[in-house]
Amino acid sequence: MTKLLLSPIQFGAHTLKNRVVMAPLTRMRADEALAPTDLHATYYSQRVSAGLIITEATQISNQGQGYPHTPGIYSQTQVDGWRKVVDAVHAAGGLIFLQLWHVGRISHSSYHPNNGLPVSASAIAPQGETLSASWQREPFETPRSLSEDEIKGVIADYKQGAINAKAAGFDGVELHSANGYLMQQFLQAVTNHRTDEYGGSVENRARILFEALDEIVSVWGAENVGMRISPFGTTNDSFDPNPFPQYSYVFNKLNAYHLAYLHVIRYRPLDTPDQTRIEQEKELWASYEGNIIAADGFTAETAEQTLEEGMAEAVAFGRFFLANPDLPKRIELNAPLNDYDRSTFYGGGEKGYTDYPFLNGEAK
Repeated sequence: MTKLLLSPIQFGAHTLKNRVVMAPLTRMRADEALAPTDLHATYYSQRVSAGLIITEATQISNQGQGYPHTPGIYSQTQVDGWRKVVDAVHAAGGLIFLQLWHVGRISHSSYHPNNGLPVSASAIAPQGETLSASWQREPFETPRSLSEDEIKGVIADYKQGAINAKAAGFDGVELHSANGYLMQQFLQAVTNHRTDEYGGSVENRARILFEALDEIVSVWGAENVGMRISPFGTTNDSFDPNPFPQYSYVFNKLNAYHLAYLHVIRYRPLDTPDQTRIEQEKELWASYEGNIIAADGFTAETAEQTLEEGMAEAVAFGRFFLANPDLPKRIELNAPLNDYDRSTFYGGGEKGYTDYPFLNGEAK
């Protein structure tokens, strides 16, 4: 039974027709101007059965890019491209938010050769490798620490991104603060060694997050804004041995905003579960008074259980939505799911993007 999962709910200013959310999925298919194309419009409009579509992460500036051919929201060409996507989604009866993104140190100088190294809270290199602008594997570079003036510039970029998203016709925006990207680099003590007003205490490390959020809310109103966070995540070398005090502060401070939702990537241990983290996660989620979208590896059955237990109000699906454009219908009918083709996740054209079949056997 998936009674709750398929029932409507109010998220801020918006009524979701169900609680099956399309998660933000980086697909690296933007054109040379880093603008969405007609193919994007088809891809997103195929998936309007979602209660809410959250777009792929979209950089707010050239400096914010960290992967090949990810779309931006800082040029008129990009705004025009997103307008085509939004119009197609709205024409098909869908609801769509844009995810605003700055990758920080998870970048490479090849994306912004005129401006040099990637930036972050502090000059601490992540472990591992990244993809350069020419799709080559390269070791992560040591970023340079943003100055206070530059931080104000990044915050202004978030505001302009929010303004541009409104010009493109979106229904709202989501502030990406998860998965080891810039906002999380400031939040976590392991990546933030600053001694100014943006480092040190939990309040200072969260300052850029809330200053950016304030600017976004000033454009959209809190009822049209969401935020994504991953308190216990390890993606992009973001592991923090003691994240609870920081995120307890963030969760509680967010209560005063009355956002449309908080989008939380759950704790999933790679091997032996850490019982302390399990209990801390329960405490964090319970402390938030608004709508929570739970994310990361759910099935229809585990999603329904999460809703029944009152842990969240909706659940985001990524790979399943990627491969099943009519996912809510398949959940309703308990129909088989298409298998996803991992080799087509990033880059390319129609294959593995707009050609997954609907239940009637055709891609629309």
